[in-house]
Amino acid sequence: MAEILTMGEMIVEIMRVETDTELCDPALFKGPYASGAPAIFIDTVAKMGHSGAIIGGVGDDDFGKCLINKLNADGVDTSLVKINDSNFTGCAFVTYFADGSRKFIFHIAGTAAVDHPEVCSCKLKDTKYFHIMGCSLTADKKFGESIVELAEKLNSDGVKVSFDPNIRVEMLKNEDSLRPVKKLMEMASIFLPGKEELLMLTGCETLEDAVNKAFENANLEILVVKNGSKGCSIYTRDDAFSLGVYPITPVDSTGAGDSFDGAFLCSLIDGKSVREAGKIASAAAALNTMAFGPMEGKISPETVGEMMNNNKMEAETICRT
Repeated sequence: MAEILTMGEMIVEIMRVETDTELCDPALFKGPYASGAPAIFIDTVAKMGHSGAIIGGVGDDDFGKCLINKLNADGVDTSLVKINDSNFTGCAFVTYFADGSRKFIFHIAGTAAVDHPEVCSCKLKDTKYFHIMGCSLTADKKFGESIVELAEKLNSDGVKVSFDPNIRVEMLKNEDSLRPVKKLMEMASIFLPGKEELLMLTGCETLEDAVNKAFENANLEILVVKNGSKGCSIYTRDDAFSLGVYPITPVDSTGAGDSFDGAFLCSLIDGKSVREAGKIASAAAALNTMAFGPMEGKISPETVGEMMNNNKMEAETICRT
């Protein structure tokens, strides 16, 4: 089976062409583009030369073909994707604003995106990492429960869980929506939240307190706190440091964090140090943002190497008490 496995929503994304255009106003869109945080993540894994598979569902329609064709072309194993002939592929509409913010309308709940084939965990024991996105847990209650159940089974078999909470405000229905998120936090060996997500999920007011709270989880080995265009801070039980970003001109920030996650796990499998893995992941994230479309960035070991060789990144060591 694949070295890295993910499970979650597979959707197409349809984006506004011009910035500062509200989704309620008539205007042009561009797409569809293959998307969904888990799909973007696993696509990056394949582009980085590692075997990756996704568990999910698409409709038996042209949007489903868009997803399957893109993932297959990039080398992702889609044999665990259910093609649903009685429901349609999930989608999202997104608009961008000049300040860098985005607004989404999701059509995921009730679509083929929250369906999946029955998968026996006994066939997945060779998997090294099972990576989960929080948005997949909150899209649909039953689907989220299935992801948590598989994570528990794989984790008990020795598979490490990697978790990016990736919380979408648009998909949070109530406090119950966060329960599976917190379950995954407890299982995670690798935890990759945004700064504000970490503060919210730990209930802490300062980053230092939140980091210490996160490491109360005995399973946690690496905490990566992502902070968008400001870079990231990476913590282990023995080290802590911050990384900046590579100086590029961004075109579309959608999926940058997902590509970061994929390249980071690939680097760990390759035996890279945590610091080097962070630099490689940051390069993959930068390449993702340089193309319009969530999976359109020209990511590969070669292009990542070029990004790192041709651009200087400053690394500042920080201390955690």
